[in-house]
Amino acid sequence: MKSGFVKSSNHFLPLVKRAALIFTLLLLAAALFIPAPLKEAADRGLTPNPSKSAWFLLWIQELVSWSNQLIWLVIAISTLLIFLPWLPGQTKTAHASWFPRNSIIVQGVALLATLFILALTVIAMFMRGANWSFVF
Repeated sequence: MKSGFVKSSNHFLPLVKRAALIFTLLLLAAALFIPAPLKEAADRGLTPNPSKSAWFLLWIQELVSWSNQLIWLVIAISTLLIFLPWLPGQTKTAHASWFPRNSIIVQGVALLATLFILALTVIAMFMRGANWSFVF
């Protein structure tokens, strides 16, 4: 074992197992006692206006409402986030640390992508009215 490191399996793994079990039990209890906020059955003659996606897909719906070609931006962002660890300029670190200086590019790209997605989600959720018009 390297000096300066603590073997995590003996100390950390039981805590993770316990937390996962508690979270799973709480999630199952919530699923049993809290009803899902489902709408009525779909009706072709009566479409809600605006018909919005689930909250985690609203940013994509917002982009596509501007132009259908912006789906390529979604694919580019997804690809960028997948390959984030292999961006150029990365160096191997000798020890683990929060926000190391040698990965500032990765941190900046991840932060910008997250802020972009959050901004589009907020706009689509709270600032879109009838016929997808922009409202405050």
